[in-house]
Amino acid sequence: MKRDVVESAVDSVDLRLAARLAGLRTEHGWSLGELAERSGVSKSTLSRAERAEISPTASLLNRLCGVYGRTMSQLLSEVEAEPAPLVRGAEQTVWADPASGFVRRSVSPPHPGLRGELVEGRLTAGADISYDRPPVPGLEQHIWVLEGALDVTARGVEHHLDAGDCLRLRVWGPTRFRCTGPDAVRYVLAVVLP
Repeated sequence: MKRDVVESAVDSVDLRLAARLAGLRTEHGWSLGELAERSGVSKSTLSRAERAEISPTASLLNRLCGVYGRTMSQLLSEVEAEPAPLVRGAEQTVWADPASGFVRRSVSPPHPGLRGELVEGRLTAGADISYDRPPVPGLEQHIWVLEGALDVTARGVEHHLDAGDCLRLRVWGPTRFRCTGPDAVRYVLAVVLP
C-alpha cells in the first residue's frame, strides 16, 4: 500500500512539473522548435515532458532551467504539493502595524501553484496608508468593504466605498487606503497575479 501512495505522489509531481514546463514555454512565447534550438533537447522529448509522458531527467531539467534563467530548486518549488484546500482561522497569519492602525489577516495565503490570495484588512478610524508602487505591476485587486467606509485612490482617482461596495482594478502605480469615517473599516482584498 505504501508503494502505491509514493508512486501516486510522484505521478502528481510529474503532472505538475509537466504543466509548469509547458507554462514556462508559453510565457516566453516559444514554439517547441524554438525551445529545442535554445536547449539542445529534441522537440519530441520536450513535447513528451510537457505532456507528462516521460519523467524529465535531472540533465533535461538542468538544460531547461538554464534556458528559463532559474535554478532547479526554483523550478521545483513552483510545482510543490498542492496547497491545502482548507486554511483554518487559527492558522491564518495576522500582522499589525500599530503606527498606521492597519491589521492584515492572510485568509488564503499565496502559494507558488496559485495566482490569487485573499486578505482581510482592517483600518482604524482616521488611518491613512499609502503605497508608492505595487509589488507586481499590473496586479489585479478586488476590494470588497464588509463594514464601515473606505476611500481608495488609484491612478489619481479617488473611490469612496461603503459596506457592500466592491472596487476592481489593476494596480500600476501609487495607491492610498483611507478610513475617513467615524468607525473602523473591515474589507476583503482579493489579489490576483497578472
